[in-house]
Amino acid sequence: MSASDRYARQIMLPEIGEAGQCRLHDAAVLIVGLGGLGSPAALYLTGAGVGRIGLADADTVSASNLQRQVLYAAAQVGMPKTEAARERLAALSPDTCFELHPQGITAANVREVVARYDVVIDCCDNFPTRFLLDDACAACGVPWVHGSIGAFGGQVTVFNGRRGWRYADLFPDREALCARPQRIAGVLGPVPGTVGALQASEAIKLLAGFGELLDGRLLTVDLKSCRSEIIEF
Repeated sequence: MSASDRYARQIMLPEIGEAGQCRLHDAAVLIVGLGGLGSPAALYLTGAGVGRIGLADADTVSASNLQRQVLYAAAQVGMPKTEAARERLAALSPDTCFELHPQGITAANVREVVARYDVVIDCCDNFPTRFLLDDACAACGVPWVHGSIGAFGGQVTVFNGRRGWRYADLFPDREALCARPQRIAGVLGPVPGTVGALQASEAIKLLAGFGELLDGRLLTVDLKSCRSEIIEF
């Protein structure tokens, strides 16, 4: 299958065209967290033709993931998420290069890993990892797309873009937030699907060079009320 056939509907968009598709092919994106947000983000970025994708997650697939983590099948329960994700994504695009980071993102590896990519997608679920990404992306000059979710809604923004807006600007109380115990909460399945797709869209815009980014702006969505809002910073 030729690239012109595979990406025809995307290439015909004047904002992307052949040049934008080539930029996507030459780009590298790191996805941190392969759960509810990382699943749709990885699928859409792979489908869009991003040439190299890093998959970072130290977790394994569990039965409770299947309600919202659309990358995985019941037969993959117990597999490391990085391997299960590559299996599914390689079936979608065998020409894409997938780099696995099964240890996840840690203080010891974050700088080295982030430096290998053009854009980072934050699909994790904890404050310590987000602050690590904030520091590393600022040090390496890499923009990153943040997403987070709650029961029926979520938010998306772009950090370390042209405006230099950082996660620490939005959440300055780092020590208190990182000390919070992690808790398990309910979530409607389509919520991470919606937010993860928005993250993929922001990454594609960053890489292909078009559109108005959520750089210095926070988009919030509420699927229960079908309302959205953009907060300017």
